[in-house]
Amino acid sequence: MRTLTDDDVAIGSVLPELSIELTPTVVVSTALATMDFTPVHHDVEGARAQGSKDIFLNILTTMGLVERYVTDWAGPEAVIRRINVKLGVPAYAGDRLSFNGTVVSRSETDYTVEVRGKVSLGDHATGTVTFSLPES
Repeated sequence: MRTLTDDDVAIGSVLPELSIELTPTVVVSTALATMDFTPVHHDVEGARAQGSKDIFLNILTTMGLVERYVTDWAGPEAVIRRINVKLGVPAYAGDRLSFNGTVVSRSETDYTVEVRGKVSLGDHATGTVTFSLPES
């Protein structure tokens, strides 16, 4: 995997879609990996008792997936400078989370990508990721 260069990125560049099946194993294992033991992320009955239809992704997992989406595209030497994400509808187990994004701005050293993560209920996460590339 190579890291993009300034010649590879322009305002309006569209990132390829990333689609992730949110199996119960993904939801539970990522919550546990982030040490989030809140029942709504691993206990179906506990989640339902709190008004949820099923277990759902935790915030740290969502943020990690947003970052992964951009760095998978930009490459291993890209450095994330800032992430600003607004959470929307829950990302329930059994659903699919699909990311899309577009480069919306560039400064002297950084690029900003507008990211949208969508599930069947609508937008799960929307926001921006700002990153820099190594000097050529």
